Amino acid sequence: MIRRAALAAGLALLVLVTGGCAGDEPPPRRVLDYPPIPVETTVTPSASPTPPKTGKPTKKPATRGTVGPLNTVRLTGARGVALTFDDGPHPEWTPKVLDILRRAKVRATFCVVGVKARKYPALMARIVREGHTVCNHSWNHDLQLGKKTNAQIREDLLRTNREIRRAVPGVRVPHYRQPGGKWTPGIVAVVRDMGMQPLHWDVDPADWDDTSTPEIKKRIAQQARPGSIVLMHDGGGDRSRTVGACPQILTFLRQKYGIVRLR
Repeated sequence: MIRRAALAAGLALLVLVTGGCAGDEPPPRRVLDYPPIPVETTVTPSASPTPPKTGKPTKKPATRGTVGPLNTVRLTGARGVALTFDDGPHPEWTPKVLDILRRAKVRATFCVVGVKARKYPALMARIVREGHTVCNHSWNHDLQLGKKTNAQIREDLLRTNREIRRAVPGVRVPHYRQPGGKWTPGIVAVVRDMGMQPLHWDVDPADWDDTSTPEIKKRIAQQARPGSIVLMHDGGGDRSRTVGACPQILTFLRQKYGIVRLR
């Protein structure tokens, strides 16, 4: 009896040490019932290659400042790039731009002209409803506004803001952009006194100048850098080429820098 008990104890010890009897399958591996969390990566622009030493002085590339004319806002202050659309709203081009932005889940800034905000209040309401920022772009796209008195400049901007808020009550208008970028100390002073930021740009593909769709895309790709503010247009003329360029522009900028909304 004692010998049988000792033999059984010895067999149990052998199973414990070897992990089981011959023919036993290993215990199943634990499988997670949820996917691993993806790792977010950041794309960093590659550094410019070092030019070969030729014994001749090399010309340094031109650089753009971090602020615009008269200390206006030129960059976003973050890595992401911001998109801006000027001279609207327009009944044909603005809805098409909004459709593209909505499908891409991108927010932009619309620099609107007062007379057009008055004429197309439903488009103003859609711009705000879909999460975009509104920017004052003067009452009637006045390139010569800077030559007027500060009182006249203020009245122009107040009139535009009133019309914007008539279409969308209570909406914030955090920025003003001077048509043509023709900034003057008077305009900048009035804008800041009214609690708005004078909004310039860092990238101008000249889509306002009948530039072709491929050229618009090429210029934006070449000029963009981290924090750029891109100037485009959804009004003021035939903007079919801008609309045609938008999908690929969004894809390129989002992949390389990310796209942010100005506030």
